Amino acid sequence: MVYRPEIDGLRAIAVLPVIFFHAGFGLFEGGFVGVDVFFVISGYLITSILIDDIELGRFSLLKFYERRARRILPALFFVVICTVPFAILWMLPAQLRDYSQSLVAVSLFSSNFLFWLESGYFEAGADLKPLLHTWSLAIEEQFYVVFPVLLLVLGKLGRRTVIWILTLIALISLGLAEWGWRGHPAANFFLAPARVWELLAGSLCSFALHRRLLSGNDVAATLGLIAIALAIFLFDSTTPFPSLYTLLPVVGVVLIILFGGQGTQVAALLSAKPLVAVGLISYSAYLWHQPLFAFARIRSLTEPSLALMLGLAALSLILAAFSWRFVEKPFRAGLQTRLTSQTGVFAASIFGLVLTAGIGVWGHLNKGFPDRFSPQALAVLKLNTDQIDRSCHFDEATSLLVPKPGCLFTTPGANSTVMLLGDSHVAAIAGATVSALKASGRNVYVGSYGGCIPLPTTRRVHKPTTHKCAEFVDAMLAYAGESGIDTLILAGRFPAYLQGTRFDNGEGGVEHGIRMDIRDLNTDPDNPWRRNVDMIRVKIEALSAQFNLVLLAPIPEAGWNVPELIAKRMYYHGGEEQTLTTPYSAYVERTKVLMAEFSMLAAWSDNITVAPIHRRFCDSEIARCLHADGDQIFYLDDDHLSPAGAELIAPDIVEAVGSLPTR
Repeated sequence: MVYRPEIDGLRAIAVLPVIFFHAGFGLFEGGFVGVDVFFVISGYLITSILIDDIELGRFSLLKFYERRARRILPALFFVVICTVPFAILWMLPAQLRDYSQSLVAVSLFSSNFLFWLESGYFEAGADLKPLLHTWSLAIEEQFYVVFPVLLLVLGKLGRRTVIWILTLIALISLGLAEWGWRGHPAANFFLAPARVWELLAGSLCSFALHRRLLSGNDVAATLGLIAIALAIFLFDSTTPFPSLYTLLPVVGVVLIILFGGQGTQVAALLSAKPLVAVGLISYSAYLWHQPLFAFARIRSLTEPSLALMLGLAALSLILAAFSWRFVEKPFRAGLQTRLTSQTGVFAASIFGLVLTAGIGVWGHLNKGFPDRFSPQALAVLKLNTDQIDRSCHFDEATSLLVPKPGCLFTTPGANSTVMLLGDSHVAAIAGATVSALKASGRNVYVGSYGGCIPLPTTRRVHKPTTHKCAEFVDAMLAYAGESGIDTLILAGRFPAYLQGTRFDNGEGGVEHGIRMDIRDLNTDPDNPWRRNVDMIRVKIEALSAQFNLVLLAPIPEAGWNVPELIAKRMYYHGGEEQTLTTPYSAYVERTKVLMAEFSMLAAWSDNITVAPIHRRFCDSEIARCLHADGDQIFYLDDDHLSPAGAELIAPDIVEAVGSLPTR
């Protein structure tokens, strides 16, 4: 196979946007498509090697796996083992337990399955996983296991038949990707069936170029470069991915491989020495960058600065150059490592895999070594969203049979029934709220659905797993009307749904995760922000014709995971009791439009009132909002109230319900 320096330059174009994306640089919100560029390149190079070996009669499956082991495993083991001390030193027990599981998954070439089961790629907390990026290595490794055997079997059918079969498989995979993002976004992103078409696109390029080069075409190659750039700079976490959108960067790479050969301006650009140099170390750079960024975020008590992340991005390239020179090259050649035999390579590989898995099992069985933390810190860490009572909580996997058994809490002699309806904020406050309302002589029905604004025909735009949201709300409202419920208490993360953005408290507490925009299912999906404000008002007005309404003021968001931040403070700096506050001005700015609408609605109808629960946490005189006070922790994470926080607001909810007229 003829060496093409422009392919190494293309590797640089792939890895740098990925690094900048994971660093959090806003300009590169689509930088994750660099992985797709890698997939196409890998498919092209591997297939070219296989075709040459098969046609020359020198193909050996064991030899192929030996080469892959020499190429992939030494640098992978080196980087992974380097992360272990920092994980033990800095990670919280739950984080270290999850990290330990990822060590096992990496050693089994299955980390894409693990991260699929844990969370989505763009979800909050994903950027704290040091080995998150190994999902793509797992897909390539799975491809390397299956594809050579498939090519050997299909090769007996003739070249043309092989091309048609691979094309068919690629089209099926692309169709699966387009179907999968709608209902199964995490599986679609992480698992091979929706990704293999990208590798096969590169494979088909190899067949097209075998023993010949297409005439260079600067127009086509330039279009390919532009397509990749458009994906990098225009895509973001809300782009369905992989899907038909992924054709943009994939076709871009294909055009460069096919038409960007030597002699073209694109080849000259991509063959520039700096790009080729980065391309040569791109594998090591890919391995190093995510652990550096993840551990920086884990160790920091506030959001790391862009300057720090830029420095770490540069450090990832320096470390990559080191590991390329002293790990990748020697092991690939074998001469400097004494691994000159196939048996030696496989034995060393098995040793590395067992060692990595063993460390992972050790960490998992020891539950992340909680003894590193003080009893006080461990008590704080017990406060997390696992404590939320989900017995009356719905999600995409739950039957929407309403009423849900056990969710109607009756009170002897009650002459009023209240429904507590909303997203996971309702699940967090349900226990304390139900107890307080029952004590006031009322029946209570509870229903919550994660990420679901409690308004009819409304759902999140960028979260396919809330596709049953509107159906859930309709079922709950129908039940409320049929069963004589007189009052609805509506609670949810309205500011996030209205603005779409996650919370930044302005003092280093920045929430990460996919956008939270909402839309009315009966209107254009691209609702402007102002139309969403009007939509909320109209829907609440309509509900007030049938029910009394209590609108809970938004719970002040923290920006930080409150228990985790306090535990980290204790662990890193000592101390037992901690106070945590955020600027009241950030809350006011975040909620001013929504609270103005709520106030106008309450003034417009006697059947609507606002429960100002935020006043329990926010003091306008000192201009701060309180999230933890000494041994009182009011939050389970950055926006869900703990039992202590829920107890604090329960009297305000009861008072608001009591202020409404009898229906």
